[in-house]
Amino acid sequence: MTFSGHFSYFITIFLMIAGLFIVIARGNLIKKLVGLGIFQTSVYLLYIAPAKLVGGTAPILSPDFSVYSNPLPHVLILTAIVVGVATLALGLALVVRIREAYGTIEEDEILSEDTQSDGKGPHP
Repeated sequence: MTFSGHFSYFITIFLMIAGLFIVIARGNLIKKLVGLGIFQTSVYLLYIAPAKLVGGTAPILSPDFSVYSNPLPHVLILTAIVVGVATLALGLALVVRIREAYGTIEEDEILSEDTQSDGKGPHP
């Protein structure tokens, strides 16, 4: 097993761990969305990395080529990118509404204000 042959997998694992750490460790809602974006990018890389064959070409039949790359993972990731951008936009819109309602985007401050205003503890 060579490091250079599996470089994209090491990058994928690093991005997954970094994204998950940011989501768990940070209380700022914008930083959590950035962490989710990094995690999502690692999943894109996980699907795209093995899809490209060395020496492979686009799947256009020709007697000159015998090895073809499968375009399906690329199409699926393109769709996932569009869905991810829409989800990120929705998340940012929710953060704006939370900021308007609570005056902050820090998770612990939102929970403490919600607890104080309710008087019964946090909502389930």
